[in-house]
Amino acid sequence: NMKVCILGNSLSSLVLAKALVNKNIYVDLWTSKKTNRPDKSRTIGISKSNVDFFNKHVINIEKISWKLNKIEIFTDNLKNEKLLNFENSNYELFSIIKNFRLFEILEKSLFKNKYFKKIYQSMTPKILDNYNLVINTDHSNPTSKKYFNKKIIKKYNSTAYTTTINHDIIDNQTAIQIFTKRGPLAFLPVSMKETSIVYSLHNNLKIKKNENIEQLIRHYNFRYNIKKIEKIASFELKSLILRSYYHNNILAFGDLLHKIHPLAGQGFNMTIRDLRVLLELIEKKLNLGLSLDSSINYEFDKVSRHKNFVFSNGIDLIHEFFNFERKYKNNTISKSVQFIGKNPLLNKMFTNIADKGFVS
Repeated sequence: NMKVCILGNSLSSLVLAKALVNKNIYVDLWTSKKTNRPDKSRTIGISKSNVDFFNKHVINIEKISWKLNKIEIFTDNLKNEKLLNFENSNYELFSIIKNFRLFEILEKSLFKNKYFKKIYQSMTPKILDNYNLVINTDHSNPTSKKYFNKKIIKKYNSTAYTTTINHDIIDNQTAIQIFTKRGPLAFLPVSMKETSIVYSLHNNLKIKKNENIEQLIRHYNFRYNIKKIEKIASFELKSLILRSYYHNNILAFGDLLHKIHPLAGQGFNMTIRDLRVLLELIEKKLNLGLSLDSSINYEFDKVSRHKNFVFSNGIDLIHEFFNFERKYKNNTISKSVQFIGKNPLLNKMFTNIADKGFVS
């Protein structure tokens, strides 16, 4: 029997486990942590093509998704003029999902599955030999420290603040991103009366108290009649690209493999695109009657590494553009982006890249 080991108890490890058990592959998920539930204020954005893939190959997420058919982008430098506008009246551009809801439905589904087992203890290197393939999503286990410690890290000197605002009921299908003087602020609808907030603030603009964050959210909000702002959570922002994708039969995956700035909501989409590649390679092996082995890791590296590198750097470039404008109080870049965005072909190209990544 084919047996895969997954290290870690993150959202990406559960998604991966579910996709594999759907193919009747035995999965042991090893975790030393009893609980690793996502923060209630965190959300993920999933692009249209990735939602379709998810529904078909992982689990149906229609009931927990909130569909957006419009994305509006503003910048302080252009006052109230719109910088960019993406919309599609025929289908949604993006779906927003609460992390903990996805975590719950994946856990519930996996625990009922005979191909899945969760083991609550630390992994020892000897045990790894019992598996065809080991997929590591966890920063903190010994395997990561031994084989996956070489990475390109960029610290943004910023903190991301996340919360949810409760507001009067409105037709809430437009995501809004504002490049403010202090950093990018996103309003991401999750229902007709709830909207998730991600505000990435530069650390040198000292904002210590939650009240200040709340004031800033209220200051930039022009759409909602806010009733309540939930508890604010925060985390330090950095991007990360792992130098080696695998070691023998151990493959790095999810947040261990790459982390990007949240300004474009693309982090989880990168993981789903990686999953697509991995499943295709696994399927090829199974269809040929071959067992899963380290050749999958080599193939995965060959297909994914350059795409992930280009995509990560693209997101970083967007961040740097607006950071430059913020520092030098110059709106030349914004004016150029606004001009480019008005070209229907280029607008469509940007929308496609956000949806599908760089498809070769």
